[in-house]
Amino acid sequence: MILLGVLLFAMVFGVVGYFVLSHTRPARESRQLESRLSQPEVVGEEILRDKLKKERGLSSGLGWFYNLGVMHKLEQSLWQAGIYRRVSDVLLLTLLMFGAGATIGAALWQDPAFAIALGGLLAVVPMVYIRIKRTRRIKRFAVQLPFALDLIKSSLEAGHSLLRGLQVVVGEFEDPIATEFRSVIEQTRLGLPLPRAMEEMLKRVPDEDLRLLIVAVRVQSEVGSSLAVIIERLAEIVRIRQRLGAQVRALTAQARMSGWVVAALPIIILAAFSVIQPSYTHTLFYEPAGQRLLKIAATLDLLAFLSIRKLLKVRY
Repeated sequence: MILLGVLLFAMVFGVVGYFVLSHTRPARESRQLESRLSQPEVVGEEILRDKLKKERGLSSGLGWFYNLGVMHKLEQSLWQAGIYRRVSDVLLLTLLMFGAGATIGAALWQDPAFAIALGGLLAVVPMVYIRIKRTRRIKRFAVQLPFALDLIKSSLEAGHSLLRGLQVVVGEFEDPIATEFRSVIEQTRLGLPLPRAMEEMLKRVPDEDLRLLIVAVRVQSEVGSSLAVIIERLAEIVRIRQRLGAQVRALTAQARMSGWVVAALPIIILAAFSVIQPSYTHTLFYEPAGQRLLKIAATLDLLAFLSIRKLLKVRY
């Protein structure tokens, strides 16, 4: 009966999660895009938060989230991930997932701590999904960027303007670089200066290589120089940085895999013994002393994983 309830919860919230976080753009995306394109040049943090609060139609009880900047950061993460959904949809899904996890945990172990822990574990699934989508989208943008720079340089050398070069990139490349450059072009048509429009793109795609391009465009617009030569050198720098990043990932691959093994091995072994010989794990799940040991082990396992992950972050 418990297994049936678990499967039912998994099916229901799987469907809800797919509906809420699907990357298919809904009909209201055009209104969101228009709102983004029509932002004024200077917007204070408080004004922006009040505007987002009114646009998203969230209840007044969530106002303190805005004071902390949590909702604004979450909406920025959604844009950066290419997920055009309301923040309230994500919060609703998070609450539903927490309720499902807490219900399953209470049904399985009758322990409030386990119920809350399982609820929290399921509640972070939407955030993890958004983070994964965001990371993949930014990485794909970074891979496309040097080739786009080559195309822009060729357009400039042929006598076209930078804006025309961006239009060529939009016609030749796929998402995400085509989508973001198209937004830049639309913003310039609405009267926003090109450097400012590209700075807005940097908020949607926080990539360090893109920041170099924006600095080059701003310097060229203020000082004046051969932008084609600057972009050619910039494409070389971007490729060098990407090769360096690939080398760093290759050198740290073994240590990163060790972190995943350290985190996953206790869980895999515990699950295996629960299936093969349930009597071995009965004490851990149903005795007070075993439950305390299980909580301590889970905490230490999480701390070990986070420590290894922190040590392997290399900035270059």
